[in-house]
Amino acid sequence: MSEAGFVQAGTTTADGGGSDADATLTWVGVCRVTDLEPERGAAALLGADQLALVRLLDDSVLAVQQLDPFSGAYVISRGIVGSRVVDGEERPTIASPMYKQVFDLGTGACLDPVGGEPQALRTWPVRVVDGEVQVGLAPEGSDGEALGAGVPGAGLPGGGV
Repeated sequence: MSEAGFVQAGTTTADGGGSDADATLTWVGVCRVTDLEPERGAAALLGADQLALVRLLDDSVLAVQQLDPFSGAYVISRGIVGSRVVDGEERPTIASPMYKQVFDLGTGACLDPVGGEPQALRTWPVRVVDGEVQVGLAPEGSDGEALGAGVPGAGLPGGGV
C-alpha cells in the first residue's frame, strides 16, 4: 500500500478458465491479500476508477466503488465493515463514513438510504490467485454491465460472474 493509503495496480493478466464472463475479463493484480487488513477497507486506483477493497475474515475480497453516491466524496473504504441479514442470508456490508448509509458489499445495494433515494455502489468481480488480489475489468469499449460490473453478486465468490 502506498503512503497515501492507495493500493496501486500491478500486472495485468488474462484468464482463460472459469466462466465465459471470466474469460472476457482482464484480471489486474492489485495487491497481496495479506496487504489488506481483515474487516477493513483500502482504496485502490485502477486507471480512472477508484475502488474500495474489503478483505473479509475468510480472506475473500470484495470491491465496490470508492465514491459515496450520497455525499460525492471518495470515502467508502473508510466505512465501517459489518454484516446484516438480507432475505434470510447474512451479507457483508459497509457503512459510509459520511451519512451512514449501509451498502451490501457483494451486490452494492443500498440497504439504508437514510433520507434519500437508494443508490447502489458499482461492484467489480474479484479473485485471489496464489495470494494476489485480482480485479476483473471489462474490455475497453464494452459497457461492463454485461460482464459483471454492477451485477448483484458479482463481487461474491461464486456469485455474479
